[in-house]
Amino acid sequence: MKKISLLGSTGSIGTQTLEIIRSHPDKFKLEAMSFGTNVKAGLEQIREFEPAIVSVKTKEVKDELKQYLPSHIDVFYGKEGLVKVAAECDTEVVVNAVMGSIGLEPTLAAIESKKKIAIANKETLVTAGHLVTRKAQQHGIELIPVDSEHSAIYQCLKGNAPKEVKKLILTASGGSFRDKSREQLNGVTVKDALNHPNWSMGAKITIDSATMMNKGLEVIEAKWLFDMPYEKIDVILHKESIIHSMVEYIDGSVLAHLGTPDMKVPIQYALSKPSRLDLQGGKALNLWEIGSLHFEKPDFERFRCLQLAYDAGKAEGTMPTVLNAANEVAVEAFLKNQISFLQIEEIVERALNDHTQITDPTLEEIISVDHEVRQIVKTYMN
Repeated sequence: MKKISLLGSTGSIGTQTLEIIRSHPDKFKLEAMSFGTNVKAGLEQIREFEPAIVSVKTKEVKDELKQYLPSHIDVFYGKEGLVKVAAECDTEVVVNAVMGSIGLEPTLAAIESKKKIAIANKETLVTAGHLVTRKAQQHGIELIPVDSEHSAIYQCLKGNAPKEVKKLILTASGGSFRDKSREQLNGVTVKDALNHPNWSMGAKITIDSATMMNKGLEVIEAKWLFDMPYEKIDVILHKESIIHSMVEYIDGSVLAHLGTPDMKVPIQYALSKPSRLDLQGGKALNLWEIGSLHFEKPDFERFRCLQLAYDAGKAEGTMPTVLNAANEVAVEAFLKNQISFLQIEEIVERALNDHTQITDPTLEEIISVDHEVRQIVKTYMN
């Protein structure tokens, strides 16, 4: 029986994690959880899974939630609450499924507490990959990827020597606008952007998929997860999302991980590894039903955010922090119809150009830069 701490229980990854725990009650127990402000959904989860510790976004949400809970359930809020859920309870595995850079500090705290980290919060590694991986090595903690692409690579690397790897190949669906030219992107709506052809995901990550920033963030994440230089990390467009990623070896062999587009597969593997469990309700991959698979090289001018991510990643220091913070603010503005779709990349590029880089930032410097960039980016839109 593995005891689980879940950060971000009401989001897409969080709810699917709970589906897996529900399907295997003899294998997993939810011991602690956090969510933001969705009291209705959070309360339903608490009543079903009965965690000992809960954290929410604000004191107001905590006070509202406490009215409905028995006294033996401890409720916390804010950054301190996230750290308690991640690090200060009797759990073995922390699933970090929160959205944004807020997932960084609880991840570091969990590593110090010797918890296994199933990481679905890519911003943690994007903004502070050097700190997270350094601390994980110091404490002997493995970072287990939950993203479908990184889980695929993780599994394709098993049993092979790192020196034999020629390159990692991340596949990308291309998102909602993959068949549109740059000219056709003028005037696209939020509704259009949220209509992903393959995956059912949260709003922010779906917009990131449409801009290909999501894939850019995954490139940076792959660099830290697998200790691989950017020159050995490729992206290939693959519309069907059947091959989740590949590893090419020096002898010419290419190992690929295939499956239907279902996030419960990598989530469950992250929880159950090294064993595999039956995925209840999962759809089998019948290649004869697919018929054919398609691939093409990405156009870095068309998908400008992908190029910006590679550039920021190679620059290192605080540049990936700027990339992520500026993108989060810009995507939020787009979702509120405050800017156009193409302005997202313009805002991110401007923030990168305006920033004075810190080469080897501390945690405090990363937090400071993250906050500063968010404030600066908001002035771009005034």
